[in-house]
Amino acid sequence: MSLLARLGRISLLLVASLSLGGCYLLQAAGGQWELTSKRQPIAKLLADANTPEKLRTRLEYVSAARTFASRELGLPDNESYRSYADVGRPFVVWNVFATDEFSVEPRRWCFPIAGCVVYRGYFDESNAQGYARKLRLKGQDTAVGGVSAYSTLGHFKDPVLNTMLGWSDVQLASTLFHELAHQVVYVPGDSEFNEAFATVVEEAGLQRWLASRGRSQDLTVWNEQRERNAQFVGLLLQTRERLQALYRSAVPDEEKRSRKQYEFGVMKLQYADLKREWNGYRGYDAWFSRTLNNAHLVSAATYYGCVPGLRRLLQSVEGDLPAFYDKARALGKDSREARALAVCSEEASVTAAGSSG
Repeated sequence: MSLLARLGRISLLLVASLSLGGCYLLQAAGGQWELTSKRQPIAKLLADANTPEKLRTRLEYVSAARTFASRELGLPDNESYRSYADVGRPFVVWNVFATDEFSVEPRRWCFPIAGCVVYRGYFDESNAQGYARKLRLKGQDTAVGGVSAYSTLGHFKDPVLNTMLGWSDVQLASTLFHELAHQVVYVPGDSEFNEAFATVVEEAGLQRWLASRGRSQDLTVWNEQRERNAQFVGLLLQTRERLQALYRSAVPDEEKRSRKQYEFGVMKLQYADLKREWNGYRGYDAWFSRTLNNAHLVSAATYYGCVPGLRRLLQSVEGDLPAFYDKARALGKDSREARALAVCSEEASVTAAGSSG
């Protein structure tokens, strides 16, 4: 799945926000109540002769993928994604990302259950944009992204949403696997490890799911897209590294500000070069069509920084997912520093690259 798709379904750890006060609490509680009140069991909808055929087809696919996730991938067999809710809008929530003007490190919001995460979610777009404006007035870089999928890490019976059903079969199945993986291993305060773990489970699960359904052509297309996405993410991470070096340097702020814009301009030129290698594939054009800042790079680092090391870990147990889960749980008990050294460091990434060739 592409980074753009990931930006459309980052898990919202709403349950963690329920300990907060004021307007944020009210909108979070109201949004959760809306989802709860609109849930309908998928099995009931499939048995109802009045269910529209298009919806029925999508829910049959979801139900099959959900069953496969528990039976074949060792993912939780619970009520998550066994119901459906139509929220009547294109996104369920909108997430706000932020960094300082001269930093690529994301701002983190800390909650009692989830720990610290790199985004803050709102059920109303205007509230998200309003909060982002307040941060910009304080000199921070911000980005706001609509979210199509929703997870509370199993604390509530999360439904499949109408916002997800327009996706391709591949994207829909991979999202289910990814979100259920968060219920297997989740380390409070370590978004990078959590997202990378779920991404590796998603990748392995999707390969097995497509193979089980004899959809070799879909698997070929997915592998091609995954390669393009790896190049796109690599471009973002290289830009992030250059910006990090710039921000740590002793040059005056005005020069940093100018060179910052230059680096984002270079990234857009490099993307144009990539498109030529892709025979004109334009799938990321929308991402580059806006004024970019540090906050737009947050998800690339969060989702992919630890992926190579965790792929290596899965390879070390010969693709045995339950054994992989056990090893990931053990890593979750380590300090963040030890965990990063094991699977998120540059050395770990190099080792993983060498072992996958």
